[in-house]
Order: sequence, then structure tokens, then C-alpha cells
Amino acid sequence: MTGVTAFPGITRPAIRAHMTMLVHKALLLLALMAFYPAAGAVDLSQSAGQEIEQLLAALGNSGCRFYRNGSWYGAADAQAHLTKKYEYLRKKKLIESAEDFIAKGGSESSKSGEPYQVQCSQEGAVQSAAWLQAALRHLRSGAPPNRETK
Repeated sequence: MTGVTAFPGITRPAIRAHMTMLVHKALLLLALMAFYPAAGAVDLSQSAGQEIEQLLAALGNSGCRFYRNGSWYGAADAQAHLTKKYEYLRKKKLIESAEDFIAKGGSESSKSGEPYQVQCSQEGAVQSAAWLQAALRHLRSGAPPNRETK
């Protein structure tokens, strides 16, 4: 049964040529993927990066408490935690503005999905997204830094 294929009328050279073409297409696709950034990836501008760093510093210097995943933490721990999230998002090119950072990194736990909260002084806790947005508006206004932002 030499020369018989599973597909009558299709020769081995035709199959070999088709497989070679598929391999070439796959290699071309891999080469293109290596030279083009991921779809939707963006670079964070220097000014946006500075704004996020100022926002994180404002949180760290606020004296407020930060709630995540069932526990309260001090402002310095909150700053350290959100800085790690910021660095991850920046490295993966998933943010392009302070608003993106607040929405994707500063609002809720990526582990539990539970919203973060910030509590300053004796006031009630607020969701961190609202606190960070208020702090961002304050930073952009050019006013001197507050110890606490509402």
C-alpha cells in the first residue's frame, strides 16, 4: 500500500508544501508580535507618572488609615501597597493617567475585589477612589498639600 494517503488525490509533496506554508505564516506572526507592542498597551507620560507619584505621597503623608482585605493599615503602608500596584500597572503599560491608576489600582483589591477605604481623623471611612480623586483635584489646583484630603 505504498503511495496511498488518507486523502485520495492529495499527494505527499502537496501536503509537505502546505505544511511549509503554515510554518512560514506562524513564524511571520511570531516575528510581528515580537516587534509590535501588545494591543492596547500605552506609555505613561512623564507628567502623568509624576502626578501619580505625588498622589501616592499625599496618601503616605495624610495620616489617614487605609482599609484593604479586612484590615486597617497606616498611611505609609497604604502608600507602599499602592506603589507596588502602580509599578505593576506601569510596567505592563495598563495605565496612561492618574485617573486610570485610581480606577485600575487604587480603588479595590485585585485579590478580593473588595473596595479600598480611607479614614481620616474621626470622620467616617470613604471609598479610596473618592479620596484619591479629591486628592488629585487638590494637587491639580496648585494649592499647598493638606495633611488630610476629603
